[in-house]
Amino acid sequence: MSDALARLKEMQAADLPVHGGRTLAYVYDSGLAEVDEVGRAAVAAYAGSNGLDPTAFPSLLRMENDVVGFTADLLDAPATAVGTVTSGGTESVLLAVQAARDGSPSVAAPSMVLPDTVHAAFHKAAHYFGVEARLVPVGPDLRADPAAMAAATDDSTVLVVASAPSYAHGVVDPVTEIAAAAAARGIRCHVDACIGGWVLPYAARLGRAVPPWTFAVEGVTSISVDLHKYGYAPKGTSVLLHRTPELRRPQFFASAAWPGYTMLNSTMQSTKSGGPLAGAWAVLRTLGDDGYLRLTRDVLEAVDRIVAGIAAIPALRVVVPPDSTLVALATDGSCDAFTVCDEMAARGWYVQPQMSYAGGPATVHLSVSAATLASVDDFLVALAEAVAAAVAAGPVAVDPGVAAYIASLDPATLTDADFDGLLAASGLVGGDGGDGAGDDLALPDRMAEVNAMLDLASPAMREALLVAFLDRLSRPVRAVG
Repeated sequence: MSDALARLKEMQAADLPVHGGRTLAYVYDSGLAEVDEVGRAAVAAYAGSNGLDPTAFPSLLRMENDVVGFTADLLDAPATAVGTVTSGGTESVLLAVQAARDGSPSVAAPSMVLPDTVHAAFHKAAHYFGVEARLVPVGPDLRADPAAMAAATDDSTVLVVASAPSYAHGVVDPVTEIAAAAAARGIRCHVDACIGGWVLPYAARLGRAVPPWTFAVEGVTSISVDLHKYGYAPKGTSVLLHRTPELRRPQFFASAAWPGYTMLNSTMQSTKSGGPLAGAWAVLRTLGDDGYLRLTRDVLEAVDRIVAGIAAIPALRVVVPPDSTLVALATDGSCDAFTVCDEMAARGWYVQPQMSYAGGPATVHLSVSAATLASVDDFLVALAEAVAAAVAAGPVAVDPGVAAYIASLDPATLTDADFDGLLAASGLVGGDGGDGAGDDLALPDRMAEVNAMLDLASPAMREALLVAFLDRLSRPVRAVG
């Protein structure tokens, strides 16, 4: 093994495990070694290929058309449907919004209507493309409110969005009603199925009650679905489907306004490695329809067993019965979600903390994979122990001085000095870095107090603090001497 590969292996030891089903966020594990091997081999084989020019690498074009065709069949797309492979769900969302904006050139100040549970990628798209994001509160069942969304549309609205399911709570919005109202006004309707789109069709085949959400619903004009989630393909591949070529055409970009080659792009990327596409194609070919049906049966069994087991754990409840593979858990007043997450990490399980929002509680988020099924009993034992430990510790409390300091800050004018003061007040700094830019970050092993501190902040303040935090983390390593 080369020194570089040995060093990579050494550094990777500090990362969350991507296999074994014990990381219930960020990664999606089929539990099948053959699938991982095929995907990685395909990525390696095409790592040097460039998807910029499909005429130079026709095998990439063939694979993309195969992947899009498989996806179109899965999602009840009509014969007119077209699609594009992107780098992930966020790029698919960005392109759906950009295409809707550029497909309505007569609208000077475009807007889009979103349930307030929609993925943050739509806020990113609004920021990037100057499309107003009109957020509509969801109903008590945490699903989008079709009547309220219809009422929020007007002549400036170029896109209406529904989730299948929403990430935070794992429930499918009422797509039929939302799409019908959008179609009545001639507005595009996008379904964000990035995390559920490769599970819900198979769940329906297994006899599960799945609300309608595919292209079988009249008025749905585009759908995004990620293959690197429950398609179990290597990172990062997603598919954006449009009902017709005319709807997709504004997504494409061409420029001959320079002396070089005429640029022609189907996505936001120009140069793009063929590796992820090849990995997705190879995994789809390996698993096939029957393989995905088996994996969906496994992951839904794991979800069912987890939900049933949680009912027996005092102080913990499922926020809403899940429609797919995502489960949100809330605690009662005897403990807090952030401490439960820490206690799970101490037991070798990663579960994701979610902050409180719009009056809803902070939650523990689970993205269950097929590989989790084999360890569900162990997971439930660890979760019961984690909750008991959190109850024994009591709800995490933020130091009053730190809370007061956060309340005094203005997110619009947050400075490095403000951020350094918060780091010092909360004990998140080590020794002086000696560069005049503040002390070095020293993150604790347990994050409950940090998360509780962030939970006190307004969403705008939370954003500002995390941007400052990312800036402080992302500093170059320079050669010495």
